[in-house]
Amino acid sequence: MYKASRFSPLTSIIRHTVVTLPTPINISTWWNFGSLLGICLASQIFSGLVLSLHFTAHTDLSFYVVIQSFGDVYYNWWFRALHANGASFFFIGLYLHIARGLYYGSYLFKEVWSIGVVILLLVMASAFLGYVLPWGQMSFWGATVITSLFSALPVIGGDVVVWLWGGFSVDNATLTRFFGLHFVLPFIVAGLVGLHLFFLHDQGSSNPLGVSSDFNKVVFHHYYVLKDLVGACFFIGPLLGLVYFNPWLLGDPENFIEGNPLVTPHHIQPEWYFLFAYAILRAVPNKLGGVVALAAAVLVLFYMPVSPKTSVKGLSFYPWGKMLFFSLVGVFFLLTWAGSKPVEEPYVVISQVLSFLYFSYFALIGPITRIQDKLL
Repeated sequence: MYKASRFSPLTSIIRHTVVTLPTPINISTWWNFGSLLGICLASQIFSGLVLSLHFTAHTDLSFYVVIQSFGDVYYNWWFRALHANGASFFFIGLYLHIARGLYYGSYLFKEVWSIGVVILLLVMASAFLGYVLPWGQMSFWGATVITSLFSALPVIGGDVVVWLWGGFSVDNATLTRFFGLHFVLPFIVAGLVGLHLFFLHDQGSSNPLGVSSDFNKVVFHHYYVLKDLVGACFFIGPLLGLVYFNPWLLGDPENFIEGNPLVTPHHIQPEWYFLFAYAILRAVPNKLGGVVALAAAVLVLFYMPVSPKTSVKGLSFYPWGKMLFFSLVGVFFLLTWAGSKPVEEPYVVISQVLSFLYFSYFALIGPITRIQDKLL
């Protein structure tokens, strides 16, 4: 019985994935975020399933069910705080994972990178849908603002918005379909993660030096299993600290007020992990142009696998490229800050300048590294 289970197809796949997988010997802590994101996804799915047992997708009930369940359902507050803060930590891990890929040239693995960008898009969609479900003020008005952006599409824009709403305004039909989509999308993401890992293991991991490591590898267990466990402790520790000591630190106070279509919040803004894209959206005065810029802020990542190739993979040996990369990191943080400010001067101009710098990175990184190749 033991031998049969040991050599079964499922056991072989698991064994090859987490035990005998050949892994470059020189990968650093930046490669830990893949496993951390897997932990985050599992945590979000589990906590979301628990919360769904005590949720009613109805505009007259959702807000009160969420508030009432804090006291009436055993440990519901813990699962809700874990789910809400887990989303923030999920995006921290995603953005760091993408930054590592940009810096070390992981985008050259085209299939792995492209599936990763699709995962990012679906996680962003799921996070937006989930933010609407508590039906607080910011949830309601955030849903209204974001879904209204589709009206900028030529010819079909109005019909698309009505289809999304399920009517002529954000109402009960909207909440019901958002709940259904929010429930299903994480499982689709989990399937894509499996495909992401399949192509990654088929092509092999990159490494900090950007050179072939086919002759210098070790098995994944126990070297990197232990390393990932240590990284998980450093990642989960702050998350649990936030859950227990200040669970609503990253939330918006407006969301503790029931959604009211007759009262508009003074300043409508999404969660912090969408603020960089929100700033880019507001930087363009034309509505359609803003929507295009918003989509391009993420879709531009698809360009990286076809960008000009360099002699050495990654930016470790390109001083100008490293300067440009860390400038992009600074621009990302500044865009996040600008997105949290009101739509007024000087924040509009600042957002426009930062948006130009953000897209400039993707246009310049290829030519600049190619120039350095020729100089060397």
